[in-house]
Amino acid sequence: MQQEKKNGLYPVTQAGVLRFLIPSLFGLFVFLFPLIYNDTFNIPLGVITEFLIDLLSDQLPYIATIFMTVSAVMSAYTFFAKPKFILDSETWNDIFNVRIFWLIIRVLGAAFAIMTLTGSGIALVYDEFTGGIMLYELLSMLVMWFLVASFLMPFLLNFGIMDFIGTLIRGVVKPLFTLPGRSAIDLLTSWVGNVNVGCVVTIEQHRNGYYTGREAATIATCFSTVSLPFCLVIAGIIDLAYMFPLFYGTLVIAGIVAAIIVPRIPPLSRKKNEYFVPPQIKEEVPENITKFQWALSNAVEKADSAGGLGEQIKQGGRIFSGIIFVLMAQAMALGTIALIVAEYTPFFDYISIPMAYYLQLLQIPEAAAAAPATLVGFADMFIPAVILSGIETELTRFVVGVLSLVQIIYMTEVGILMLISKLPLDLKDLLIIFLERTIITLPVIALIGHMIF
Repeated sequence: MQQEKKNGLYPVTQAGVLRFLIPSLFGLFVFLFPLIYNDTFNIPLGVITEFLIDLLSDQLPYIATIFMTVSAVMSAYTFFAKPKFILDSETWNDIFNVRIFWLIIRVLGAAFAIMTLTGSGIALVYDEFTGGIMLYELLSMLVMWFLVASFLMPFLLNFGIMDFIGTLIRGVVKPLFTLPGRSAIDLLTSWVGNVNVGCVVTIEQHRNGYYTGREAATIATCFSTVSLPFCLVIAGIIDLAYMFPLFYGTLVIAGIVAAIIVPRIPPLSRKKNEYFVPPQIKEEVPENITKFQWALSNAVEKADSAGGLGEQIKQGGRIFSGIIFVLMAQAMALGTIALIVAEYTPFFDYISIPMAYYLQLLQIPEAAAAAPATLVGFADMFIPAVILSGIETELTRFVVGVLSLVQIIYMTEVGILMLISKLPLDLKDLLIIFLERTIITLPVIALIGHMIF
C-alpha cells in the first residue's frame, strides 16, 4: 500500500525495506550471480533454461513452429476479419494487429519453419546452414530463454533494485555514457547472462517510462552486449580459448570505448529525449537529502507499488506473449533470408572489399580472407566464427573474433527484437550503428592484438 511522503521522502519502514530487498536480491541472484555449471561459467537463469532445453530438446523445434504458425494465422485473421475481441484487447491488438509487410513476414516465417521441420519445400530454406540454424540452433533455444526470463524479470524490474542502484551511480554513468544510472543493470544483465534478455529489459524500461527514446536506443545498441558464456563458445570455435581472459578483456575495453563515442554521434545523438509514457525515473537527488536516503526511498516506494505475485505473473505472461508471437516468426523469416544471402551469394564478399583495405592498414594478416567476417555478423553472430575458423593467423582470428562480439547488432535475433519494439530504431539506424561500432573499435582491438602477438 502506497503511503504519504514526508519532506519529499517516501516512508522507509522495516517491512518496506524487506519488501524491496528480498525480491530484488532474488532477481539479482537469478540474473547476475556467477556460478560454475557443467564445467563452464553460468548464472542461475542460464542453469534453469539449459536444464529445460535439455529436458525438452526433441520437442522444442515443434513448440517453436507452433508459436510461429499461431502468430501467422492470428495476424492474418486479425488483418482480414478485424475481430472485436482482439482489437479491444491492448495486449492482443498490440501483438496481432500488424501492417501488411509484417503480416507477410510472419507468414513467411511460419512457412519457413514448417519447411525446415519437415525437410520439404525449398531446399535453400530448409538447409542446415540457413533454416536449420534458425530453427534448431537459435529459435528453439530462445523459446526457453524467453519463457524463463519473462516470468523472472519482474523481480529485477519491479521491486526497486534498479531505482536504488541507478540513484547511487548516476554521477558516474550519466557523464560517461549520457545515460541514467539504472542502465548499469541492463549492461550487467546482458554481459553476464543473455543479450536478448538484456534487450528485453531495456524495452520494458522504455515502455514503462524509465528511459527516453534516445536512452533506450543507446542502451539497446551499445550496452546489450554478447554474454560471457557465448564469448567462451566463440573463443573455442576460433581456437583462442587458451587466452580467454585477454580475449574477453579486449572486448570489454573496446565495448566501453564504443559506448562512450557512439551515443555522441548520429544517429543516436539525434534521437529525441522523449518518453514513451509519462516519465517514472527519479534519480536526481533533491537538496537537503543524501543520495542513499533518496535511493532507498525510491526503492521502497517502487516495491510498495509492485503488486502481489499475481501481478508479476501477469506481467511475465505479457512480456512472453509479446516476444514469442512477434519475434519468432519474423526472426525465422528475416534470419533465414539473411543466412541464404550470406551462405549462397558473394554479397558479403563484395561489400567487404573496403574492410580488407582497412585491415591491411591496421597490419592485420590475411586481410582479404578475413574481411567478410567483419560485416557478415550483421546477419548472424555465428557466421564470423565459421569464416575465422579457416584463418591460420592467430592475430587475425583474435582481432576479427573480438570485433564480431563487440558489434552487438545481429539481425537474426537481437536486431529483430529492436525493430519490432517501440524503440526509435529502424533498419538504417541499426546498419549505421553496426558500421560505426566496427570502424571505431577495430583500431582499438588491433592495437591490443599487436601488443599481445
